[in-house]
Amino acid sequence: MRTIWTTALVVALAMPIAGQQPRTGDPDIPAKGGVSVQGWEARLDSQRANVNSLNFRSMGTGMHVTTGPAAIFWQPSSTAKGEYKVTATFTQTKPSDHPNALGVFFGGSDLSGPNQRYSYFVVRETGEFLIKKRNGAQTPLVIDWTENAAVNALDAQGRAKNTLTVEVGKEQVRFLVNGKEVATQPRSALDIDGIVGLRINHNLDVHIDSFKVG
Repeated sequence: MRTIWTTALVVALAMPIAGQQPRTGDPDIPAKGGVSVQGWEARLDSQRANVNSLNFRSMGTGMHVTTGPAAIFWQPSSTAKGEYKVTATFTQTKPSDHPNALGVFFGGSDLSGPNQRYSYFVVRETGEFLIKKRNGAQTPLVIDWTENAAVNALDAQGRAKNTLTVEVGKEQVRFLVNGKEVATQPRSALDIDGIVGLRINHNLDVHIDSFKVG
């Protein structure tokens, strides 16, 4: 198994215009908009969106993202296969206009093309988690939105901090939030081997302290 550790990283939200390819981080993009984390690429759900509608930048020991549309973000070198673990810590800094999701994806392939595939594990500010897959334009459901006490909802200040972990074993995949298991699934139910990254939905303001794959 190839092991990659990427510390203190956050994924940027980027928004391409129609027909635009996934965006690579560019340190020369001004802070007012766009992706400024070198080495990262992004693909938006909407092909009508514009990359400069978001703000993705370094902040403190991590990265900070303010979105428009939903997107995935990854480094091409962040791949994993066999048995491995993915973890990331997210702090939503204020309420969204409605509950929106953030989390990790894994088993990614053809992320720049029409046949993109990956599995993803996300939470939202109301204290629920979701597990789905992406297969081209389709998003098959694995586990629908489920409330769980392990998921921190927004507090009185409108903030929520959650650490999401996916542990891929020989036969089973464990999903944990803040160190507590919330679900398990057989490997056969998910896309497992491939690129690993982050997924952040629209209209969110999020800080990511760390992102690790190993």
